[in-house]
Amino acid sequence: MSENNPDTDGWREATLLVRGGTIRSEHRETSEGLYLTSGYVYGSAEEAEASFSNKLERYVYSRYANPTLTMLEDRLRLIEGAEACRTTASGMAAVYAALVCQLKAGGRVVAARALFGSCLYILQEILPRFGVEVELVDGIDLDQWAAALSRPTDVVLVESPSNPTLEIVDLPAIAELAHAAGARVIVDNVFATPLLQKPLKLGADIVVYSATKHIDGQGRCLGGAVLGDTAFIKDVLTPFLRHTGPALSPFNAWVMLKALETLPLRVEKHCRNALEVARFLDGRKGLGRVLYPGLESHPQHALAMRQMTAGGTVIAFELAGGKDAAFRFLNALKLIDISNNLGDSKSLICHPATTTHQRLSDADKAHLGITPGLLRLSVGLEDAADLRDDLEQALAAAS
Repeated sequence: MSENNPDTDGWREATLLVRGGTIRSEHRETSEGLYLTSGYVYGSAEEAEASFSNKLERYVYSRYANPTLTMLEDRLRLIEGAEACRTTASGMAAVYAALVCQLKAGGRVVAARALFGSCLYILQEILPRFGVEVELVDGIDLDQWAAALSRPTDVVLVESPSNPTLEIVDLPAIAELAHAAGARVIVDNVFATPLLQKPLKLGADIVVYSATKHIDGQGRCLGGAVLGDTAFIKDVLTPFLRHTGPALSPFNAWVMLKALETLPLRVEKHCRNALEVARFLDGRKGLGRVLYPGLESHPQHALAMRQMTAGGTVIAFELAGGKDAAFRFLNALKLIDISNNLGDSKSLICHPATTTHQRLSDADKAHLGITPGLLRLSVGLEDAADLRDDLEQALAAAS
C-alpha cells in the first residue's frame, strides 16, 4: 500500500491532480482502477467480524467506501489542503450532509442570504421542521454577521462567490466571528473551484463542492465532496453518510478522477475567457450591471483578489429591458446553450429568476439583486471571439 500511495510532500498542485491518491492493484495498471462492486468477500467469519467491529480496516461495502472513491477523496484532499474528504452522490447531498450531520433540535444556523436556491430550501423549509433555528444575513454586511453571531451558533454556511450575483464574502472576518460563537464554518466553494480559492486557509472548517461542476466539468456526471479535519470527517460526517446512503457511484468517481488531470488547464482557460467576455460586456449599451469578480467595477473586487487567484468562470449581467429582453436575448443565442448547469466546457446561460431561484418570493429576489433582467453566464472553453460574436448578435436581437 505504501508503494501505491507514495509520499506526496513537496509535490506541486498540477502533479497532485494527476497522481495524488493513486492506488494500483497487483496488475500495475496505468489508469486508475474502476471498482464496480457493491461488496467485498472475507476469508473467514472472524475476518468479517473484525471488519464490522472496526478492528480491521478494510473495504466492507461500497455504500461505506470503495477503492475508486478513496482515490478521488485522497486526491481532492491533497489539492484542497484538507486532512480528510468524503464524496457524495451530488453537490446538494454534500451540502445537506455537512449541515445535518452536526445539527439537532434546538441547534442554530447562521447563513448568508445569497445562496443557491436548493440550499435556501434546506435552510428555510427542511431544518426548521426539525427544530433548528436559521437566521439569514446579507453576506457582505459584517455588522449583520456580528449581530447574528453574538449568540451561540452551531453552523455558519456561506457561498463565495455567491450564486448568482457573485457576492464576495470576507471569509477570515466571518470565520473569526463564527468561531467566537462556537460555530463551524462551511464554505460552498464551487464557483471558485479548489484551484482559485482555499477556504480552509482563510479560516473555514469545512468545504463543500458540487463536483458536477468544474471537477467533472464536461457535463457527464453528478457528484459532491465534503472536506475538513479528520475528527469531523471521521467521527461526525462519516457515520451520517454510512447510515443514510448518499454514496457516489464508482463510475462517476472514476470519471472525475480522470477529469482532475486537466482541471488546471481548463480552469485557466475558463478564467481567461470569462475575463475577456466580462470586459466585452462591461458598459455596453442595453446592459445594466455586469458582475464579475475580476473586473475592477465589481463591488468587492479588492476582497475577491485577496481571497482568489483569478476572477472565476461565471459572469452575471442585467439587461435593461427586464424579463422580455432577457428572454429575447436567450432565444437569439446560436452558440451559447440555455442550461442551469455551470463550470462546463460548453458556455451555458440561464435566467435565475425563473430557473435556479424561481421559488423565491419577489421580495427576496429583489433583495438579492435577482432582477427580471439578470442572466448568469458560465463561460466555457470555446474561442472567446466566437463567444463575443454570439453575445453581440443576441444583444442586438434583445434591443
